[in-house]
Amino acid sequence: MLATQACRHGLSVRYFRTSRLLEALTIAHGDGRFTRLITQLAKTDLLVLDDWGLEKMSLAQRNDMLEIMEDRHGLKSTLITSQLPFEQWHKAIGDATLADAILDRLLHNSHKLKLKGESMRKMMCDLSVSDHS
Repeated sequence: MLATQACRHGLSVRYFRTSRLLEALTIAHGDGRFTRLITQLAKTDLLVLDDWGLEKMSLAQRNDMLEIMEDRHGLKSTLITSQLPFEQWHKAIGDATLADAILDRLLHNSHKLKLKGESMRKMMCDLSVSDHS
């Protein structure tokens, strides 16, 4: 919903499941597109990273995430969604020094919203089932 509203207001938005972004960055390193991809991410008004922290990051992934957060810090918006409690993000990143640097840039001037309730996917599935009966 927030990303859709941003688009409606003329802002550029890119959405990634975090694991797919990290995979795309790894591939971009190999085929020479890394600089172009990182520049595109830096220019995007709203970057949405879904499913943050489901997998521990490798050293290269931590370094890439630090570059992204450094480029965006104070200039563009980043929206993170995660089922992992915020208190566990540091551990999920892996390396304490890089985790500090990433989270410092990500969380400085951030707004944290803790949502409760059923999964939207489950609720939508329940609606779809009742619609067909």
